Amino acid sequence: MFKSDLLEGLSKVHFTVPLYIFVPVIGFCVYKDFENSLGVIKFIELFIAGLFVWTLVEYIMHRFVFHYMPPDKPWALRMHFIFHGVHHDYPSDAKRLVLPPSVSIPLATGFYFLFNALLPTNYVFGFFPGFILGYLFYDISHYAIHHFNFKGNIWKKIKQHHMLHHYQDPGKGYGVSSPLWDKVFGSDFIKK
Repeated sequence: MFKSDLLEGLSKVHFTVPLYIFVPVIGFCVYKDFENSLGVIKFIELFIAGLFVWTLVEYIMHRFVFHYMPPDKPWALRMHFIFHGVHHDYPSDAKRLVLPPSVSIPLATGFYFLFNALLPTNYVFGFFPGFILGYLFYDISHYAIHHFNFKGNIWKKIKQHHMLHHYQDPGKGYGVSSPLWDKVFGSDFIKK
C-alpha cells in the first residue's frame, strides 16, 4: 500500500493489539471515576451512554469517513483506499481488520478531549470507558466476522449484515457491530 516500509508497518496490526492498548485505558477511567466518587449508579448510566454513543459514532465514521470518495477529488480517493478501500479489496487480510494504533490512538485522544469538554466535570471517566468498550467490541467483532463461523443466530445475523456490505452493496450496511443505525437512517438491506 505504501512505498515506505515504516508506513506499511504502521498500517498493519494483529487483532489483539487494541485490547493491549485500550483495556488499561478503561481500567484507568473506571479507577478515576470511583476516585471522584460519582457513585455506582451514575457510573453505570454514563457507561451505557458511552456504549450507545459509540454505536452512532461507528455508523457515522464508517458511512461518512471511511466511505468518503468523491470521484472528482483524487486525494479523497487515495485517502479512502488507505483508510478503508484496501479492506474492501482484501476483506480477509487478517492484519487490516482492526484500526492500527497510528489511527486509533489519535482518534481516541480526540474523542476523550471532546467528551471531556462537553460533559460535566469528571463525567468523562464513566462515559469514556463505555465508549472505548464499544470500540473494542466493534474491532474484535469485525475481525471475528471475517474469520470465524458462528453458531448463534444473533452473530449469524451480524455477520450476514456485514457480508452483504462487502459482497452485495457497499453503499448500505454501515453498522458493523449492530445494524441499529442502518435501520434508523434507511441504509439497511432488504433481507429475505
